[in-house]
Amino acid sequence: MPSNDIGDWYRGIPQISKYWFTGSVIIPLAARFNFLDFNNQILLFEPVIYKLQIWRLVTSVLYYRITPSTGFKYLVNLYLLYSYSTRLETGIFDGRPAEYVFMLLFNWLCLVVSFKKFK
Repeated sequence: MPSNDIGDWYRGIPQISKYWFTGSVIIPLAARFNFLDFNNQILLFEPVIYKLQIWRLVTSVLYYRITPSTGFKYLVNLYLLYSYSTRLETGIFDGRPAEYVFMLLFNWLCLVVSFKKFK
């Protein structure tokens, strides 16, 4: 059976990092090819609170606007996401996925609160 290097690499990514990486690829590409409206992916508090657009809380973490001038930055961000998340998940949080998810949620909450406070 022939080797599938990309498939083997993808299957080797730890579970939480894999979900985060996959979402960070699918959401921006879907918005880039107009399957999703990019204006509905960014974090705006008024639609979240008054229109119950809860998905904005998740997609704001996964979305990165891809344009011809930001394509390389997007690839660098994907690499850093993969590298650091995999290293954390297999290092400090090895065998403790709930603690890793809690750390990510805590960091997300701190960023959202600070964004709302300083905006």
